[in-house]
Amino acid sequence: MPQQNHKQALQDPVFNILTEAADELGLDCYVIGGFVRDFLLKRGTPKDIDIVAVGSGIELAKVVATKLQGNPKISIFKNFGTAMIKHGKLELEFVGARKESYDHDSRKPSVEDGTLQEDQERRDFTINALALSLNQSNLGDLLDPFDGISDLKNKIIKTPLDPNITYSDDPLRMMRAIRFATQLDFSIELKSLQAITENKERINIVSKERIVDELNKIMLCPKPSIGLSLLHKTGLLEYILPELTALEGIEEVEGQRHKDNFWHTLEVVDNIAKSTEDLWLRWAALLHDIGKAPTKKFHKKIGWTFHGHEFVGSKMVYQLFKRLRMPLNEKMKFVQKLVLMSSRPIVLSEDFVTDSAVRRLVFDAGDFVDDLMTLCEADITTKNPKKQKQYKNNFTLVRQKIIEVEERDHIRNFQPPISGEEIMKTFSIQPSKEIGIIKAAIKEAILEGEIPNEYKAAKSYMLKKGMELGLQSKPGA
Repeated sequence: MPQQNHKQALQDPVFNILTEAADELGLDCYVIGGFVRDFLLKRGTPKDIDIVAVGSGIELAKVVATKLQGNPKISIFKNFGTAMIKHGKLELEFVGARKESYDHDSRKPSVEDGTLQEDQERRDFTINALALSLNQSNLGDLLDPFDGISDLKNKIIKTPLDPNITYSDDPLRMMRAIRFATQLDFSIELKSLQAITENKERINIVSKERIVDELNKIMLCPKPSIGLSLLHKTGLLEYILPELTALEGIEEVEGQRHKDNFWHTLEVVDNIAKSTEDLWLRWAALLHDIGKAPTKKFHKKIGWTFHGHEFVGSKMVYQLFKRLRMPLNEKMKFVQKLVLMSSRPIVLSEDFVTDSAVRRLVFDAGDFVDDLMTLCEADITTKNPKKQKQYKNNFTLVRQKIIEVEERDHIRNFQPPISGEEIMKTFSIQPSKEIGIIKAAIKEAILEGEIPNEYKAAKSYMLKKGMELGLQSKPGA
């Protein structure tokens, strides 16, 4: 394929310095990978720039650092033969051209110096093996030994070498293939897709952190179901999220069927992706029904049930996050809470909405009530236009009711106006179960709308409840 010149990709002044340094050292030097791919796809300018030198990438980085303004810090990783410079918003990563060989039990390769062609061969996909020359003599020339430019035009994900070797050597590339297909809306070449299926069990040698990093990138795409369905089709999802694949299938007993909760879940994730870029809210959508597989039962009189699936699902969230080494902090607790409460607004939307039911929803959901409503609206996947409209209208009414109740009663994250200390002081008692009873009664009375969320009304209620329990208040209390 004839070389094409793409000097216009190299407009940033940093490329002048790279050219100058490479020519001074007499090194052939190229920008390669995502920067070139995204330039050709007109996807904006990436902040990460990968530089390959035929020779020492570290030596090139050292010279470049001396020429850049502001004396940027250079990070050198001798074990990997790489160096990194942060320059303004850019991250420049330098490596010497190399060839790799792999041991069967590890995705960490043995590395030795190589040619540019050998370096391009070790790349994951043809569209990531494109290189632009940075030397003055052939500045901007595109080196494309695997016709990646055609794969870009045809929207194809393909490996430079035999995909069975590429994926077996580094199984993370299977996840990356699916992630790029999702991000770019490309198709994976059939031969490559088959190789992923054949090598799926090799994903077990990849660290959970790396897998989750790719999974999160899929989850943040405009249409995550593209990647999730590819993970399922190739069999990878069974190794990563068996809780999800357990939802697939429709059972029929005595003519009664339930919906396929796996494909329903993928629809919910796509729906929520239209409303939010919050990764953890998208995870809540992905996991909101995982409790349905272990709780599924058939009853002759009422058909299929999933009693308590929200509670069971919220417990499963912790185990899933722990297994995948995901954060066991407030992010996990957020997902847990939304899974636990995922049916609450749905029940409200189906019945006449009482103030007390809305107060309880707001009290229990706290700061997450808006996210919970977003999740429940995304959960509408019925194909019946009349039902869809009805559900959406009902949720609009619930949202309006939440606003009204909030403005009037200030329930979100509320603390009862009467403290335990005040109860003890009023009735001259030591810590005891009566204090808990009185506090719970005040909270219930406020949530039920028997009394307003105000100190004076709560104090009167406290005195009344204390009398019922046989407690004597101090004179003047």
